[in-house]
Amino acid sequence: MSTATTPTGRPPLTDRFLGGVERLGNKLPEPFMLFLILFAITGIVSTAMAAAGVTVSVPGAEEATVIKGLFTAEGLTWLTSNLGENYIGFPPLKTVMPILLAIGVAQHSGMLAAIIRKTFGSSPRWMLPYVVGFVGVISSIMADSAFVVVPPLAALVFKAAGRHPVAGLLGGFAAAGAGYSTNIFPTSLDALFAGITTSVMEALPGLGATPVNPVSNWWFNIASSLVLGLVAGFVIDRVLEPRLVRTDVPRDETVEDGESGSGGTDAEQMRAALSPQENKGLLVAVLAAVVLTAVVLVATLVPASPWRNEEGGFLPSSPLLDSIVFLVFAYFVVVGLAYGIVVGTIRSSADGVRMMTDALKEMLPFIVLAFVLGQFIALFNWSGIGSWIAVTGAAGLEGIGLTGFPAIIGFILLASCLNLFIISGSGMWTIMAAVFVPMFALLGYEPAFTQAAFRVGDSATQVITPMNPYMVVLLGMLRKYEPAAGLGTMFARMLPFVVPFWVVWTAILAIFFFTGLPLGPGTGIMLGE
Repeated sequence: MSTATTPTGRPPLTDRFLGGVERLGNKLPEPFMLFLILFAITGIVSTAMAAAGVTVSVPGAEEATVIKGLFTAEGLTWLTSNLGENYIGFPPLKTVMPILLAIGVAQHSGMLAAIIRKTFGSSPRWMLPYVVGFVGVISSIMADSAFVVVPPLAALVFKAAGRHPVAGLLGGFAAAGAGYSTNIFPTSLDALFAGITTSVMEALPGLGATPVNPVSNWWFNIASSLVLGLVAGFVIDRVLEPRLVRTDVPRDETVEDGESGSGGTDAEQMRAALSPQENKGLLVAVLAAVVLTAVVLVATLVPASPWRNEEGGFLPSSPLLDSIVFLVFAYFVVVGLAYGIVVGTIRSSADGVRMMTDALKEMLPFIVLAFVLGQFIALFNWSGIGSWIAVTGAAGLEGIGLTGFPAIIGFILLASCLNLFIISGSGMWTIMAAVFVPMFALLGYEPAFTQAAFRVGDSATQVITPMNPYMVVLLGMLRKYEPAAGLGTMFARMLPFVVPFWVVWTAILAIFFFTGLPLGPGTGIMLGE
């Protein structure tokens, strides 16, 4: 087993490497303090550059941009006058919060979990690995809840079908983690990424880039979700489960003294099945979505629709695309309410408000973190450092001839490595977007394309980093079957997912890149397309 040591008593190379990652990652400050330090460093650097009279010529701008320093009279008055605006005006807050409220209704009414249970319960035995893979990948719609909902349900249906439950447990977690940044549906994560991408492009306002919204990567996300779901299923079916069988990993939960075994009871096996009322709730939710779709189509397809642009269309920009947040909000609220009313989880308006409140409570750490994120991004843009790094970096890449897809691969590799230490997707994207979105825009890439490339690097290594707090949760679940299992056991079993996900996802991005396929409605690869 992966927890075994070598004959010399030395831990395996994998365990030594991951142990080093854990020790190094533990030395990083928590995210709020990390960005506070970065804010201070940016302030010091900007002040030094301002004192040196550094300027930068941004392509398309009539005059050179003068670097401004934070620790100057102008900088300090800017900070004290704009502290609140830097926070409240942080674009992700304006897009994430409404969508989060709506997803809260859909999740806490029980609808999202019911969809997962329905999908699992109606799948034939041979298809289960691929269903677990697909559901795991798209379970990010439930945010971090996916890590505690999908794995045990997957183990349950695997056992009920006569397959190895640990394969479902670990496979469900791997698919949810390694594919976390993509989904076939627009999610709050799409809104979060889009808001950050939009905010950093203020450093280069004259490039004419396509505005980024929550569906700017939608076509890319759909393709990625479908293919990665198949990849996850293949690894579960052909690699993970056969290895569990060969190494005689127990199929039943360990029964401790004083406990009754529940691993094989009919009650537990059927826990994934939906009640008649829940099935009725899902049917009503689908009908509600169909009615809402009809209303949207009627409102937008009529020739005189106010949601069309001045040319009478919808692309590349229109009031309809500007209404994406509203549409996502409306769909999740409508289907969540329809399901909750039928099954009885929503009996009054107070229940819906409570569900929205619970969703906000779960997001409180980000709301606090957004305060310092907003200050950091605002300083980056106001000082001109973002423009200077973008212009200098782009010139450097052009100077060494690294401007095509190899530069994108290098960017993805960097994101994958940083993901081992910075588990917060919003935090890492804030850091990387501030530098790379404007830089790649100067090389001709749409900001939405750089964002799509980040998705690849942000997720693939998430299941092998000890910085992932849900690894401890998964370890507790795994020890019900293998009491002696450790983090090394899980990392060794997660590794077969990482490389295929990274390679296949990068290949999908390459297909979009070299064929020029749109990443989403009205969003291309290169500026001006």
